[in-house]
Amino acid sequence: MTIWRTTRFAIDLAQPRVMGIVNVTPDSFSDGGAHASTGAAVRHCVQLVEEGADILDIGGESTRPGSPAVPLVEELDRVLPVVHEAVKLGVPVSVDTYKPEVMRAALELGADIVNDVWALRQPGAREAVAAHPSCGVCLMHMHRDPQTMQAAPMAGDVLPAVRAFLEEQAQLLLALKVDASRIVLDPGIGFGKTVAQNFSLLARQQELLPAGWPLLIGWSRKSSLGAVTGIESAAGRMVPSVAAAVLAVERGASIVRVHDVRETVAALAVWRAMRQEQQAQQEPYP
Repeated sequence: MTIWRTTRFAIDLAQPRVMGIVNVTPDSFSDGGAHASTGAAVRHCVQLVEEGADILDIGGESTRPGSPAVPLVEELDRVLPVVHEAVKLGVPVSVDTYKPEVMRAALELGADIVNDVWALRQPGAREAVAAHPSCGVCLMHMHRDPQTMQAAPMAGDVLPAVRAFLEEQAQLLLALKVDASRIVLDPGIGFGKTVAQNFSLLARQQELLPAGWPLLIGWSRKSSLGAVTGIESAAGRMVPSVAAAVLAVERGASIVRVHDVRETVAALAVWRAMRQEQQAQQEPYP
């Protein structure tokens, strides 16, 4: 049994977990700032928990391609009031940030997980996580930065480079005495990869598992899904997003980060029923 150790929760990853996205931003690519105010974001947190979210992921800065950086004070003003309320909802709370100041402030409020698209490469970020006695952390692969990642994406077979990068970042945390059970890895679908490369990461996702780290996968509403379906609107990509989440779980993902929680939870219930029957048929009769 694999356990993800976090501030307040030991998350059992024997079954796939659904991380619900809460964008406290006016410029999200997926929901157009629908939850930009504190009140709207908190109501969305409550809704996602009611829909079956196992984890809430709260972010105050968009990382869509070309998005500008948000000043520290503004990000703190967006995120902290929502974290303050979300930690009361009985589920693990993740903060989606690369700024060590935001990490420390959210952890002081009781947040459970730091989810960093920069994999703690910003100055002071790794130390902020290492200084905390028990928070969980997700390290993500990103090529270049949000402003340039799709202008000059990676070339060739990306899986070896992604795997090597993630393993290196995990080892750097281990060197700072962060327990391995606190670490989860994310290959960064859409972050500096072409459409073909993203689907290659999905097709070969199991090649990222031998290192022993649980995987968090985020396909929800990504432009690559629009490229293969012809659905231009991010909000209209619910069905392909759910399909991608199930395919990721089928290939070993422990956590899927999604906008459409209710639909993903329902789809995974079907997947789980199939798996249970499959396993039952493999067991010898008494």
